[in-house]
Amino acid sequence: MRVMLLGATGLVGGQALRLLLEDVRCTAVIAPGRRSLAVQHAKLHAPLLDFDQLPPAPDWARVDAVICALGTTIAQAGSRAAFRRVDHDYPLAFARLARGQGAGAFALNSAAGANAGSAIFYSRVKGELENDLRALAFPSLTLVRPGLIGGERLQVRRGEQLAARVLGALGPVLPRAWRINPAPVIAQALVAAALDPRPGEHVVPAKRLAG
Repeated sequence: MRVMLLGATGLVGGQALRLLLEDVRCTAVIAPGRRSLAVQHAKLHAPLLDFDQLPPAPDWARVDAVICALGTTIAQAGSRAAFRRVDHDYPLAFARLARGQGAGAFALNSAAGANAGSAIFYSRVKGELENDLRALAFPSLTLVRPGLIGGERLQVRRGEQLAARVLGALGPVLPRAWRINPAPVIAQALVAAALDPRPGEHVVPAKRLAG
């Protein structure tokens, strides 16, 4: 299978990239990005792109499945508008591109609480993306909804670090839905959904991702 991976330089995306490159079912990984990847591999193609001006029908977009682990925070993006562009507009643009080229499966790293009707901006944007992906009618759509993601990021997110310390200490007594979700576990769920796609829509909740 040819798989497009969005967000390959991130915490979850980096784990997904490793799994895809190691899996014999995956013959090619297409990892579009705005900066070069440090990883090199015979089956990895990482085109450098302007995400605001994607080509209409490039050959590299002819894939069987898409994994989206692209995301940021409002603090890192600098504004709500910039956050929405990264967490909604870019994933949707690539989804349309791949679907138009025949992709049959899409696996999204979304978020617990994703809901287009939410009063919380973050959750609302995530929910709106889920709805817009549904409208593209992928034969297989998997929505992975982690809570707090565990792992070492290249870019420090201090709020996540503090929450991780608290939840890490309380982990053994917390319900599974409230526990930290390790990045490798999330990546495994995304890769499984892409390489062994099941018809219809599937949701992977935070409690199934708990460490």
